[in-house]
Amino acid sequence: KKKIIEGVKILPLNLFVDDGGALAEIVRFDENGSSLILPDFKVRQSTYSMLMPGTIKAFHLHYNQEDLWFVMPYDRVLVGLLDSRKNSPTYQKSMRFVLGAGRAQALYIPRGVAHGLANIWTQPANMIYLVNQLFDPENPDEHRLPWNVLGDDFWEIKKG
Repeated sequence: KKKIIEGVKILPLNLFVDDGGALAEIVRFDENGSSLILPDFKVRQSTYSMLMPGTIKAFHLHYNQEDLWFVMPYDRVLVGLLDSRKNSPTYQKSMRFVLGAGRAQALYIPRGVAHGLANIWTQPANMIYLVNQLFDPENPDEHRLPWNVLGDDFWEIKKG
């Protein structure tokens, strides 16, 4: 089993498939608007993103914002995470895995964990992400790291 960065959660969701297609519930809210799968995560904004083949969007981190990602189950993206929190028991640990690829999962990324994603395949990939902060273009909580902070080959398909 791969080691998980402290606070990161990969949440399995139900994917219902029938003759007419598929359905997955991404998130449910209680009567106060809190997420039932992450009660302390207060959704403030939801965004859709499409990644064209060959796209790498990496790495950045937030000091205040937390993310909840959902990649469409029949798309796929390669995800990279790096724990940048100096006081974390998993400081400088990284994770590399695929979201989508026939599974319905939500990925929770706590503040201070650098994250990025790549579409190294031949079809566009679609995702929806929820955040606990409103984006402020005048003062963005987005802090960049080099795309290759984990090595030039991190975003390549591993053979074997």
